Amino acid sequence: MTVRQRIRHATVPAALAMAAAAVLTVTTAPAAHAVGESRKCSINFRNFPATAGKNGWNDRTGPSTRYTSRGLLYRGDKVTVMCSHNNWVYTSLIRRSASGLPKGTKGWVRQDGLAELAG
Repeated sequence: MTVRQRIRHATVPAALAMAAAAVLTVTTAPAAHAVGESRKCSINFRNFPATAGKNGWNDRTGPSTRYTSRGLLYRGDKVTVMCSHNNWVYTSLIRRSASGLPKGTKGWVRQDGLAELAG
């Protein structure tokens, strides 16, 4: 084997290893839900603020009335919207809610219960 052939044989595995590493890096990068958002999201947003526009609006564990309510949101409660699924949005409370839910509580709220959506 000539020197040129040895260099070519040594370069090919290195190039394949680099390509494989790049593919693995892309495929193993965390999805949006892996960094704090729900796996039920179908559309991810950049976090943006919103305000509850109705009183007694359920903050649920999932995007449906079949899910348990964590508590209630009242008109003026501020949330951050992170993603959506159908007509539900996944939110995080910006500050303690009027009903006593702690700041940072994450949950699902029907989109029509929010009065102000900024984006």
